[in-house]
Amino acid sequence: MPDPAVNPRALVFDSGLGGLTVAREIRSLLPATELLYFADNAFFPYGTKDEATLLAHVRREILQLEKRFHPDIIVLACNSASTLVLPQLRTLTDTPIVGVVPAVKPAAEATDSGVIGLLATPGTVLRQYTAGLIEQFAGHCEVVSVGSAELVEIAEAKIHGAAVSRSQLQAILAPFLQHPRAHRIDTIVLACTHFPLLRDDLQTACELDVEWLDSGEAIARRVHCLLSKRHDLANLPPANRHRFMTSAPLASSPGLEQQLKELGFVMPIWLMEQLD
Repeated sequence: MPDPAVNPRALVFDSGLGGLTVAREIRSLLPATELLYFADNAFFPYGTKDEATLLAHVRREILQLEKRFHPDIIVLACNSASTLVLPQLRTLTDTPIVGVVPAVKPAAEATDSGVIGLLATPGTVLRQYTAGLIEQFAGHCEVVSVGSAELVEIAEAKIHGAAVSRSQLQAILAPFLQHPRAHRIDTIVLACTHFPLLRDDLQTACELDVEWLDSGEAIARRVHCLLSKRHDLANLPPANRHRFMTSAPLASSPGLEQQLKELGFVMPIWLMEQLD
């Protein structure tokens, strides 16, 4: 059993930098939790990989990281992976695992018109898991789904300081506007952890007056719920050491360094083989 007087450790796993949106929410709600962030950039992006390849890869990587770092909780901060891997992964470890899945339920609860949008990677759009969420929680709604792998690349580039093209975003969002009931869409789910990085840009580019929803805060609350059962979170000091790791060399930039420093990550970025 974990020592309740010791700061818990959370492994946050993503294909790239999008999971930083989830890490930020966890850090805000659980300052006593040590973050180990792993960006699997050698296999980026996940949203275009076939299911069998992605399932085997993510399962292998997470189990290796668990064996190496012994986290108290694993956060699979990637919709593309979570909608595929979660059920099987939970049978392979006793470590609590929190996945990120599209915020379909809160969107269905928030909509007034009954027409909601789902903006995700192509893989997430096509997953049976996603279809199940829509059937279970939004059966009374019309869901307009748009898949974009390009948006993930745009979000990663933005972190490094690249300008975001409004016309490029408008082209990605065009299927929403071309839908026969476009005027009734009042809520769009950002079903990829990269996409909240572009929330303001998407709002500016979109001609619809919509609410943009993501899962970040809900994931942090779930992590808090699970860790509080085994750790005295209220009386632990803030964690003072967070580590950012990658599976392949990652070009640094002032924008990325600023993001990581704001979250308290120890610099420099570490490749897995460099770690003890």
